[in-house]
Amino acid sequence: MSIDMYQASIPVFVKMLGNLSAILDKATFHVEARNINPSALINYRLAPDMYPLSKQVQIATDMAKGCAARLAGLEVPTYEDNEKTFADLQARISKTLDFIQTVTPEQINGKENLALSFKIRGTEKSFIGLPYLLNFVLPNLYFHITTTYAILRNNGVELGKLDYLGDF
Repeated sequence: MSIDMYQASIPVFVKMLGNLSAILDKATFHVEARNINPSALINYRLAPDMYPLSKQVQIATDMAKGCAARLAGLEVPTYEDNEKTFADLQARISKTLDFIQTVTPEQINGKENLALSFKIRGTEKSFIGLPYLLNFVLPNLYFHITTTYAILRNNGVELGKLDYLGDF
C-alpha cells in the first residue's frame, strides 16, 4: 500500500500550525491579562541548552515550508528569523500557511523516492522523500510545537491537550 504524500504533509502542517497559532493566541491573552512582558515568554527556554520559544516557532515553520517546497520542487522561502513579539510569530505562521497552501497534491504525490540534498546547520544532508517526511520533518514539527506548548504551560498559560491537538 502506498502513502499519499500530500495528505501526510500539507494538511498535517496546516492543522498543526493552526494549533500553534491558537496556542500563541492564548499566550498573548495570558501576558495581557497579567501585565507580563511578552518577551519573558518569547525568550524563555525549558533548559539552558534549548532554544527559546521564538526559535521553536521558527523551526516549526521552517520544517513545514521547507518540506512543502522541497517535495514540490520549489525554492524554499527564506525568512529573517527576527521575530520578537507574538504578533511577529503569528505573522510568520500566517506567511508559512499561505505558502504551503499553494502547493498542490500533484506537486507532492509520487515523491516518495525523490532524492533530496541540502544543508542543515552548515552540513550537507541527503534524504529520500518519504523517509524525509516521516522520519525527519514530522518528528521535528511535532517536537518544536510540543516544546512551544511546554514553555507556555510551564509559565502558567492555561493550555490543555486539546489546545495542542486542535479540532477533530
